[in-house]
Amino acid sequence: MTQAQAEAEWELGKLLHDLDMQCNARMRERVTGLGLTVAQASALREMTGPMTMRELAARMSCEPSNATVVIDKLETLHLIERRPHPTDRRAKQLVLTPEGTDLRERLLKALTEEPLFTGLTQGEQGALESLLKRALSGDEIPRA
Repeated sequence: MTQAQAEAEWELGKLLHDLDMQCNARMRERVTGLGLTVAQASALREMTGPMTMRELAARMSCEPSNATVVIDKLETLHLIERRPHPTDRRAKQLVLTPEGTDLRERLLKALTEEPLFTGLTQGEQGALESLLKRALSGDEIPRA
């Protein structure tokens, strides 16, 4: 790798970091009005139906121990319940309460009111998503 390539990769990394920080700040603005942290909002958003802690953690892209802290708080707020798993007696299943379902609906509405990527068209957002997924896959691409 040349010095110019290394510098270009460093700059790209900085841009991705700045974009992540900007997205998190915008997300935080939206969810704090609902009395949630970004992590709690992420958990509620991913709760599309009953699931185990491990399933939810995978959807949240975090470790189950980190998801547990978030779920504990949502449980104290009466937004999520832990119930016995119907087929695995060792596991618990997470289920939204009626209050949790209502808050999730309000959250989803708040997330769609204004785009996160205001400087990109929908086509550009799709292209960015494809590129980021490919970068995250770790597949080696031949370099010129």
